[in-house]
Amino acid sequence: MVVASQPALNHSSLIKTCKPTSLFTGIPVVDLSDPEAKSLIVKAFEEFGIFKLVNHGIPMEVITRLEVESLRFFNLPQPEKDRAGPPDPYGYGSKRIGPNGDVGWIEYILLNTNPDVMSHKALSIFQQSPEIFHSAVNDYISAVKKMTCEVLELIADGLGLEARNMLSRFLRNKKSDSCFRLNHYPPCPELQALSGRNLIGFGEHTDPQIISVLRSNNTSGLQICLRDGTWVSVPPDRSSFFINVGDSLQVMTNGRFKSVKHRVLADNTNPRISMIYFGGPPLNEKIVPLPSLVAEGEESLYKEFTWCEYKKSAYKSRLGDYRLGPFEKTASQ
Repeated sequence: MVVASQPALNHSSLIKTCKPTSLFTGIPVVDLSDPEAKSLIVKAFEEFGIFKLVNHGIPMEVITRLEVESLRFFNLPQPEKDRAGPPDPYGYGSKRIGPNGDVGWIEYILLNTNPDVMSHKALSIFQQSPEIFHSAVNDYISAVKKMTCEVLELIADGLGLEARNMLSRFLRNKKSDSCFRLNHYPPCPELQALSGRNLIGFGEHTDPQIISVLRSNNTSGLQICLRDGTWVSVPPDRSSFFINVGDSLQVMTNGRFKSVKHRVLADNTNPRISMIYFGGPPLNEKIVPLPSLVAEGEESLYKEFTWCEYKKSAYKSRLGDYRLGPFEKTASQ
């Protein structure tokens, strides 16, 4: 019998809890092969900031292979996993999320998708089975990146942008600052049974990049905040992807799309494994509303800044902070 290792219980008293919410079945579903996909995606992003993508074309074996290898790593003894940490920000992390005091019931691997930026700690993750695990990660990222670029080109079509690659070019650039995250949320029945609540695995936040692509196993946990402030649970679907707006895309559309606030709860009895591709631009890329999306007589809602400037600002903040605030224009500007 193999017993899955769990992140150490240090700081568990600092991890917040909340009551489970009812499942929300209103997330828009988009078939990538649908001729109307471009308009359906734009509508979903305008109304919810998120949608579920089906018939995406990524073979299930590519997804399953990575999940198996990820669990193989997370089931290693804690001292072996700790050799790949603490994160810098890349590598293996447990409990602590970032450097500013945020904690959650989670252990994770964070990787930069650019091989030129691969850190020593990140490389040590693959020491146990370098060819198998590294290959599984690379195959998955390659497939998801291609699919994400297709989605961004459909968005460009749906928004009527001049060029189809207006958004996808950021991810295809060799200097794209995209990253990839594997999250493992172990069950914790001992703590949760005391209060009848769920531990928060990853606290509420928005993603700073352009677009995020999430896939998880069939354990629930993802919650999103609707426009009226209500938190709802998103039913899991292991064969589909959930795609959401990042802060940078909110700025590029001048607020037409809004990044969705979300969080993850740990389950009482079942582990949750998720994999997220964060599509980001090169560090020196200017983030500014696209001229064709600012109507005549309409003002830009945001100051001009580079992705590097926003990234540095975001990583100095707490998870729940409204990170776009300092980059919004005031009425006098």
